[in-house]
Amino acid sequence: MEEKDKKEHGEYTGEIKGGMRPSMKLVVMGIINKRPKSMEVTLSSHPQEEEEEGDVGLQLKVSFMEKAVQRNARLAGKWGKAENTLSFFPFAAGESFKMEIVCEHQQFRILVDGQPLCGFTHRFVPLASLTALRVFGDLQLTKVA
Repeated sequence: MEEKDKKEHGEYTGEIKGGMRPSMKLVVMGIINKRPKSMEVTLSSHPQEEEEEGDVGLQLKVSFMEKAVQRNARLAGKWGKAENTLSFFPFAAGESFKMEIVCEHQQFRILVDGQPLCGFTHRFVPLASLTALRVFGDLQLTKVA
């Protein structure tokens, strides 16, 4: 993925060249808004158009109200069972963060500021067809790589 400095508010869609593969890492850095409600990071099979439903290999939904990070995947238009288990909630209003999504053979491993947050077992294969990264919500992106 080409590194781009994103300053505009809250939405980024980028192409993952060649799709995801084991040992690959995506980095999302940003600053949470002062009064955040939610943010979302999605890895999907093609850029989302409103009319089209792509497959989603990983969706991370961060809810600041509930201090929750929900993970899910959508295959053939159907969402699976959401996973919510967290050891801690790493995001704080007005604070910067660095999220790393590490693709392993069996799962995605999600780290925030270097601390392991959670894992998400792959439900969607082939990983290489996950070619779009979308980040949006109550944040200012500083870097996506």
